Amino acid sequence: MKKDKYKKTNDNNMKTRLLIFVAAIMIFGCKSKTDQADAYGNFEATEVIVSAETSGRILWFAATEGTEITKDSEIVLIDTTIFHLQKAEINAGMRSVSTRLGSVNAQNDILNQQIANLNINIARIENMLKDDAATKKQYDDLTGQVAVLEKQIAANNTQKASIAAEISVYESKKATLNEQLTRCSIKSPLSGTIIEKYSEPGEITAAGKPLFKMADLSLMRLKVYVSGGQLGSIKTGQQCTVRIDDGKNGYRTFSGTISYISGKAEFTPKIIQTKEERVTLVYAVLIDVKNDGAMKSGMPGEAIF
Repeated sequence: MKKDKYKKTNDNNMKTRLLIFVAAIMIFGCKSKTDQADAYGNFEATEVIVSAETSGRILWFAATEGTEITKDSEIVLIDTTIFHLQKAEINAGMRSVSTRLGSVNAQNDILNQQIANLNINIARIENMLKDDAATKKQYDDLTGQVAVLEKQIAANNTQKASIAAEISVYESKKATLNEQLTRCSIKSPLSGTIIEKYSEPGEITAAGKPLFKMADLSLMRLKVYVSGGQLGSIKTGQQCTVRIDDGKNGYRTFSGTISYISGKAEFTPKIIQTKEERVTLVYAVLIDVKNDGAMKSGMPGEAIF
């Protein structure tokens, strides 16, 4: 009887262990399935390469790699000496032309005064002609002098138009120099962080030569690839979960927003090495994630839809 009781106890213990084992497998399986990500990819940042817009020596470079800068901050200054000298030459030319214009205006003032005096005499001659106290020749001489003076004024006004055209040319050249001076000051096109420098103060640069690369690291984009079967469950503007490795702590999770879904299928990227997966057609998806400093360009990430 004791033997039967012992056997029954062992059977119960085995059944209990079996149930615990099956439950553990089910819990582990469910947990693994829950923890599995829907898509994998790498983080990208909006990178901008800023180049010089004019040639010259770099006088100063106000930032180093890793420096955070705001939009429109002055970062690089290229030598402006030649442009300032050219601008001074143009200003001198404009003053000279303005002096000529003042001289022409003064001549016209004198001619207008002479015409006014002649008109007074013409009025007197007209009254004298009524009384036969003057001759028609005297009248014609005075009116002829007025006509000559008016033609001189017209000729002077032609000179004024030519002088005004010269001033317009100088002003256009001056505006070009002002633009070149503005381009000597290189400003940040966006708020972000300088990640690479290509030049240093004292070096000679040229128009179009890269000076530095910067990136907006405050908003990162996780680029992942999904299969055609997953397209039905995602849409632009949808919220999702993004996570990155966090060492012994497992994962760090962030909230993300799907900002782009490719409308064209492509082959799986070459980083996927297995032959079966290389020939699979997938769609690129971009997910915007606010960065607290933990995410870097090129870092792998996972998305859970």
